[in-house]
Amino acid sequence: MTNIDNHINKKSSFPREGFRMGIVAILALLIGIMSVVSGAMVLLNYNIPNYNVLNWLVVYNVILGGISIIAAILIWKNNKSARKIILSILISHLLVFLYLYFLNQEVALESIKAMGFRVSVWTVIFLLTYKKINS
Repeated sequence: MTNIDNHINKKSSFPREGFRMGIVAILALLIGIMSVVSGAMVLLNYNIPNYNVLNWLVVYNVILGGISIIAAILIWKNNKSARKIILSILISHLLVFLYLYFLNQEVALESIKAMGFRVSVWTVIFLLTYKKINS
């Protein structure tokens, strides 16, 4: 392969990589916005679910939703700090999920499912961004 071929091959993979990171950033942004909006609606009594609501969990979700929005911006900018925030969000959600699943008797099944969804999404985000942001 010539230098021109190498340059073309390198260049062709970059747009796909940038596209993938853009999709990941949008995913992080969407889950962050969803968490902030749905949590704020519960906290402001605009939406009262038909199941037991743990106020601390709603506050947690709003705070982590805001952090998710920050993470989305850092992913979009390919900032190295994004890696730490992504891992922190994933670990936080995983620990809360484990607590809700194994230790909390008052939690609604909907809350466990929602936290399981968050853990799944942030695991995907972590896996898709780990190599790119790490390099």
